[in-house]
Amino acid sequence: MGERDFFLDLLFYHARLHCYIIVELKTVDFEPEHAGKLNFYIKAVDEQLRQQGDQPTIGLLLCKSHDRLVAEYALSDIHKPIGVSEYQITQSLPEELKSSLPTVEEIEAELSNEGSNE
Repeated sequence: MGERDFFLDLLFYHARLHCYIIVELKTVDFEPEHAGKLNFYIKAVDEQLRQQGDQPTIGLLLCKSHDRLVAEYALSDIHKPIGVSEYQITQSLPEELKSSLPTVEEIEAELSNEGSNE
């Protein structure tokens, strides 16, 4: 954009909604300037990627935590579809997924086997 490079975190295209979805991930609490940056990314995607027939780009901001009132004020005059939510990090894997993923030991063994084949 202009003379500078900007990098959004995740960009998806939703086939049923026919729109791009930008996901910004923040490891800190919500700050009002995060909404401005996401608004900037939405405008850039709409101008550079959006085609005729596509719906407006949606922005989702995932933060460590957010104060609802601060988020409402920050988004009050932005007329683009933007959502703000908190994420939760879990230390344990759900039981139904454990059997479908390799253990750390299995990954390490596989990596050491690849190294010995070179």
